[in-house]
Amino acid sequence: MAKSAEEENQQKAFGWAATDNSGILSPFNFSRRENGDDDVTLKILYCGVCHSDLHTLRNDWGFSFYPVVPGHEISGVVTKVGKNVTKFNIGDRVGVGVLVGSCKTCECCEQDLENYCPRIIFTYNSYNPDGTKNYGGYSDMIVVDQRYVLRFPDNLPLDAGAPLLCAGITVYSPMKYYGMTEAGKHLGVSGLGGLGHVAVKIGKAFGLKVTAISSSPQKESEAINRLGADSFLVSNDPEKMKSAIGTMDYIIDTVSAVHPLLPLLSLLKVNGKLVTVGLPNKPLELPVFPLVMGRKLIGGSDVGGMKETQEMLDFCAKHNITADIELIRIEEINTAMERLAKSDVRYRFVIDVANSLSQ
Repeated sequence: MAKSAEEENQQKAFGWAATDNSGILSPFNFSRRENGDDDVTLKILYCGVCHSDLHTLRNDWGFSFYPVVPGHEISGVVTKVGKNVTKFNIGDRVGVGVLVGSCKTCECCEQDLENYCPRIIFTYNSYNPDGTKNYGGYSDMIVVDQRYVLRFPDNLPLDAGAPLLCAGITVYSPMKYYGMTEAGKHLGVSGLGGLGHVAVKIGKAFGLKVTAISSSPQKESEAINRLGADSFLVSNDPEKMKSAIGTMDYIIDTVSAVHPLLPLLSLLKVNGKLVTVGLPNKPLELPVFPLVMGRKLIGGSDVGGMKETQEMLDFCAKHNITADIELIRIEEINTAMERLAKSDVRYRFVIDVANSLSQ
């Protein structure tokens, strides 16, 4: 039987998907579009496991569209390029992060801030203007417009570099925008997970004094000796928190669980900045008094645009910054998700897609 026009414009793909809010992933066959004139097709070699994957699988935020193939920390090699593609060639080492589309014409897009475009298209759990659905990187291949594909520097490994496409840019972007890059200043990093451990490394590369802030005292040795933090502060130790009041210029808050902001605000000096990048599923309480009395600032930040994300990858390659990862096979993903929910990972799961995903 002859294929329809729609079928001829599709490529078979295979991955793992969740079909309901139990979040359990299982093998899943689906289709991607054929490589267009402006597209790059890549064979996925690795995909990081982000905490937002877990939230989406379980519909914690209330806007999951099943079936969901998660994954937006994708690295691999180019296998096809369209005739209009000028940035990439077959065989190039590339990555795809949180977004795969935007309007390209609004003020945000014109300023290389595609991540704030009101018509942003996320890598998964999203729909294209033509109504087709997007699936993420827990799969064997993906087709993406060249604008949203990133080049991996030669010395940046594709496995430990993959989480930088979300975790790395999520902490790099606010540090750049809010001026948290002045050598010698004191940065606090609240939460020592997938985002926090990369923030420590990037902060040190900027020449900052870095204090890791965590509720887990057992992480102190690793934070200092492995990640390079200058000091460690136990957030649920009242005496130690009291001794650190008014000592920090900036804090990046990466905690994704509901937590009080007042203790963090108290750590800031006058004119200090607290930037939150975690996404708790319930509102946080914002105490205004310490903001007013200390002329302090609290802000937020999303991932960066394409230009800034490429800048971040180049910066990390220059300073030999990668994520600390635990490489897993795709059939281990459900156990990995259970462990992620318990914060039992140091510090990012990465799926070895090419060596474990098969039909």
